[in-house]
Amino acid sequence: MSTPSPPRRRKPRADAERNRARVLAAARALFTARGQDVQMPEVARAAGVGIGTVYRHFPSRAALIEAAGEARHDDIVEFGRTVCVPCPDAADGLARYIGYIGEVLASDRGLTASIEATLGSARPEGAAAERTEAIAAELIARARTQGTIRPDVEVADLSMIVCGLAAIIRNGTGDWRRYLDISLAGLRDVSAGPLDAAPGAAPVPRPNGGPRDGATSGERHEAAT
Repeated sequence: MSTPSPPRRRKPRADAERNRARVLAAARALFTARGQDVQMPEVARAAGVGIGTVYRHFPSRAALIEAAGEARHDDIVEFGRTVCVPCPDAADGLARYIGYIGEVLASDRGLTASIEATLGSARPEGAAAERTEAIAAELIARARTQGTIRPDVEVADLSMIVCGLAAIIRNGTGDWRRYLDISLAGLRDVSAGPLDAAPGAAPVPRPNGGPRDGATSGERHEAAT
């Protein structure tokens, strides 16, 4: 009678996932702070892992930068899904969604520059773009039903607004929050109220502690000076 073989010991997947998350978090922070100057050994040191661990999860610097961009996009989608979609006022949710994208881009200029230099564009493509657009489409459909935005507003209109937003932030050519206020006002139904946050609504979190959501242009100027 043969003796059963002992079960194979599997490499702890939880540890591997934790290491990957640490590397990715360190990379996002470093690329955000220093842009293209960051190299893989620096990421390993910041994450507290060996360089072999970094390459095991991300076989090249380009792969690491791409993953950092995807993680940032996942954060935006999660914010849209958990904070913006549940808003009773869909127009408010829409304003929060686009405003949060602006806040992330404004605080992550170094990472954006690294993504563009490595991949040619920081704009999400494929499934990533579909997830973003799905949230926008849901918010637009609800806002139309509520009568708070123009009936002809489409997802493509929001894409144009975000592209303009990204260009202003990247090039430093103006006040991106003012641009966003004017753009969102252009989506509003002429018979509806303004697209500001609903009374008593929680402000959009701002990564760099910027002025609160719904602040006037004067308040934003005071906060910046």
